[in-house]
Amino acid sequence: MSLVGFFFIFLLLPLVTPECPHPCRCAANIVDCMSSDLTDDGIPLSFSSSTSKLYLNNNYLTFIPKGLFDNLPNLQAVYLRGNPWECTCNILYLRSWLQWQENRTLYRDVVCSTPAHLQGRIITYLSEDEIISGCQSWYCGMALVAQICLFIFILVQAILLLLVVFYICRFQRIAMEARRTMVEVYENTGLWESARKNSID
Repeated sequence: MSLVGFFFIFLLLPLVTPECPHPCRCAANIVDCMSSDLTDDGIPLSFSSSTSKLYLNNNYLTFIPKGLFDNLPNLQAVYLRGNPWECTCNILYLRSWLQWQENRTLYRDVVCSTPAHLQGRIITYLSEDEIISGCQSWYCGMALVAQICLFIFILVQAILLLLVVFYICRFQRIAMEARRTMVEVYENTGLWESARKNSID
């Protein structure tokens, strides 16, 4: 093979054999991210399509990003225990993926940490209604907070408007008093000038 051929293979090698995602460890078709302090923001967003086993256990994951496992045709098992799974709307993708797995017994230790009424429940066996009801209560709570914030904002705006009106009225009153005082001064000055002229005459 020519030197040019080796050069092109060298350039294309990173495209066909992606690097092991940080902070995971990789060997053959196994990706080991176990006990890597992974969080929802730090989880790798893609893995090699040849991955057959993926270790995500003992981290700080509360959900799996939607579609993360969809492009892994050789994936045989994902180890997920030891994470504080939050069984709200974001868990729907993981629940759906787990329910499509043939060996569900492998995932009996993947349980909810929150919310309180679902704590300890196996994610695979949660009904969609149970999860969505939690989502709705969360949305209701957010809606209530938003309404309270809006009410406070309107109240502050009303107070500021009243203060502006008060100071405008006060300024007008001061301006009227100043105008009246000036008129009186001019009138008194005119009378004084008249009296002085009369005394001179």
